[in-house]
Parts: sequence; structure tokens; C-alpha cells
Amino acid sequence: MPGTFEPLPGGGAAVALDDVEISIIRSLAVQLLELIGPGPAEDTSGDPLAELFADGPSEPPSDPVLRRLFPDAYSDPEQPVSPRDAEEQKAYSAEFRRYTENDLRAGKRDSALAVIRSLDALSSTSAGEGGAVLKLSPAESRQWLGALNDLRLAIGSRLEITDDEDTDLLYRLPDDDPRKPMVMAYLWLGGLQETLVGTLMA
Repeated sequence: MPGTFEPLPGGGAAVALDDVEISIIRSLAVQLLELIGPGPAEDTSGDPLAELFADGPSEPPSDPVLRRLFPDAYSDPEQPVSPRDAEEQKAYSAEFRRYTENDLRAGKRDSALAVIRSLDALSSTSAGEGGAVLKLSPAESRQWLGALNDLRLAIGSRLEITDDEDTDLLYRLPDDDPRKPMVMAYLWLGGLQETLVGTLMA
């Protein structure tokens, strides 16, 4: 089971992680959490529904990683359109973003937090043992799957990966390339994600 998720009886998934792997995933999840940012500030009016119905941003994020995590809903850079259609798509995307991005950010934030908390609990029960087996419920497995996907999107954006050809080039990077550690993390997380998907579909 080292490095791969396997199904648990009754649902859920398990994976053996050593201390270094635990540290890497936790660090990446913390960085993702910091990038996504905190939730909307609490409303001072005392209205408990205020945050629920708070408008989100209407403009795409300036950070390329956040743009990858929260893409425009009605535009495709691969599909050229007329200036008029582009303006229309921009307006639709802005409206969609305004009503959905806060919820999307909250979901990604919750998934990253779930990863951090489960790893912290794992570390506290396996101190000095050099690693442990992480066991996830079906709900936790889905949160991990979402977080692993977000982490790969974030790293892929930093590496400027846009298609399979870019991924193939990563395998041929020389060992002294400064991108190599990030590439190794990207490929390793991809393996974890793939085996977790397999357990959830089993």
C-alpha cells in the first residue's frame, strides 16, 4: 500500500505515508489555504444570512494559480470569438462568478483544512514511528480528492502545464533543473489522486 490509496472495508480509503510525505502534503495544503484566503468577513449587522448571500467578486483573480482554480465559466481561450461575443461571455462570466465564487472558495478551503486536520491527527498518533497509515471515511476521501486536484492544478499552473505534451516534457527534465522538486511533487500527487479515484469507484 505505500504511496497508493486502497479501499477500506465498508467504504473509504487508506494510504501509508512516511513522515516526509506527510510533511510535503501538509505544507502544500497550507500554502493552498493561504492562496485561497480567508472567508468573507463576518457581517457586523448581526444578520446570520448576510454572509450566505454576500456577493462574490465579479473579476477573475490576478494570480494565475487562482485563475486556474476559479476559471471563467463562459469563456474558452482555445476558442476564438468575435469581440461582441467576447464581451458577452465576459459579462456572463462576471455574473456567474459573483454568485458562485464565494461558495467555490469555501469548498476548496474546507477540503484543504480536512487534509491538514487528518494529517495532524495522523502525526500525533504516530510520533517517532517514521510514518503511519492514513484511513479516510468516504466523505473524507472525497475532500482529499478535491484537495489533491486543487494542489495539482496549482502546481501545474506554476509549471505552466497546459496539455499532455507539457507533462511528457516533465519526465525528461535534468536532475539539476530547479523545477525538478515541483515536478516530482506534481507527478506523485497525480499518482495519489489516480489511486484515490480508483478506490472511490471500486
